[in-house]
Amino acid sequence: MIRAGVTHAAAMAAIHGASFSPAEAWGRDVFALQLALPGVIGLLDPAGGVVLARVAADEAEILTLAVQPDLRRQRVGHRLLAAALAAVRAAGARTMFLEVSETNRPARGLYESLGFAQVGRRRRYYSDGSDALVLRRTVICAATAGG
Repeated sequence: MIRAGVTHAAAMAAIHGASFSPAEAWGRDVFALQLALPGVIGLLDPAGGVVLARVAADEAEILTLAVQPDLRRQRVGHRLLAAALAAVRAAGARTMFLEVSETNRPARGLYESLGFAQVGRRRRYYSDGSDALVLRRTVICAATAGG
């Protein structure tokens, strides 16, 4: 797992592009802009996975998580999300949020396996008209976890 910086934007965009439809894929410029922002944490699995998280005060959110199709169901997403949870915990986050399409059952299963639970819904949020489920998980702050 690599802690990504702006120099990794092209590699992250390539993975994202292989993982999402052209209408939903983020380009190099989007990744570069996000990675340059304060509080944004990028993680890159060179085999074919990326995650971007943002920490603001004591809350974090997953901005995007992508795993190349040929690597799905091989725990790449699980490792990325677990690493993101550890990184935001170290940055002082107590809670993490994310949004997932109600139709994306594999991703929902991943998030539920790591303790995320639905706390809201955004109607017709995605371009295909599907709702976004807002999920939340408590993250234990590093200062209260003894290290």
